[in-house]
Amino acid sequence: MPSNQQILLDNRPQGEASTSNFKLVATETPALQDNQVLVKHHYLSLDPYMRGRMNDGKSYAQPQPLGEVMIGGTVGEVVESKHPRYAVGDAVVGMGGWQQYSVVDASVPGALRKVDTSKVPLSHYLGAVGMPGVTAWYGLVKIIAPKPGETVVVSAASGAVGSAVGALAKARGCRVVGIAGGPDKCAYVKNELGFDDCVDYREHKDYTSLAKALKVACPNGIDGYFENVGGMVLDAVLLRTNAFARIAVCGMIAGYDGQPLPLANPALILVNRLKVEGFIVSEHMEVWPEALTELGELVGSGKFRPRETVAEGIAAAPEAFLGLLKGKNFGKQLVKLV
Repeated sequence: MPSNQQILLDNRPQGEASTSNFKLVATETPALQDNQVLVKHHYLSLDPYMRGRMNDGKSYAQPQPLGEVMIGGTVGEVVESKHPRYAVGDAVVGMGGWQQYSVVDASVPGALRKVDTSKVPLSHYLGAVGMPGVTAWYGLVKIIAPKPGETVVVSAASGAVGSAVGALAKARGCRVVGIAGGPDKCAYVKNELGFDDCVDYREHKDYTSLAKALKVACPNGIDGYFENVGGMVLDAVLLRTNAFARIAVCGMIAGYDGQPLPLANPALILVNRLKVEGFIVSEHMEVWPEALTELGELVGSGKFRPRETVAEGIAAAPEAFLGLLKGKNFGKQLVKLV
């Protein structure tokens, strides 16, 4: 069995996360038992939710245990199998974690899924046609539920989730406006992803200034908002919401280091009769087949061309992850392992 490099959570962050929170180790891969398969990971997914798991506080998911392999989605190939449904060479997606190989009990429902790479590249099953894409689909379709002609705004618009929200909203006939950090990201959001407009939040020192820019970009107000950031961005969006607007709360990356995120004008939730709903995509497995079908068609047809930022080698994962939290990535952040 092959030697396996792994990255463990060595200690919990005090405030901002750092590379010293992680530890790279090498272990021997155990021999397979019945119904197990050995997966060689080609790509590892890095996602903002992982930062919350590093803390020991109360959240929607159990904290990442210390001294264990960091949680994370992976795609790769089966290199050995003792399960009748999986053969050597099968392309699979799972939650293999921050390591080069994983031993998976393939008899556990949902532990491993075969994927078709004839039209959709393997890496996209960690992004647009994977968990981030389904996250975008659920928040947009089930919570915002936009009608043609409505204005949908999404923060972190150039990221894996935000870009998918834009593609799905455009497919539903909406005016789509992104919020992103920096002129390069805004140009990408408009020119490559096809958003109607994009506002650079870095040009604004406070939420009232950002709200004025949103007024120009959203002349008919905001009917739906997909929230990935929180803080000043949410305060600005609330000022521009229409009556009965819907807000899907997916993430609050502005608060992942533990600082509170007070709302400047919470009364607007009442005044504008807003629907504000948080969600965790893993609690809605019933929508995954429908969502993945639509996302696969958008990517396979070329209507949605997601972008990826790829770090090379397992040792690069911590630095790439910290860069993701600071918005240094374009689109989906991956680590290439082969």
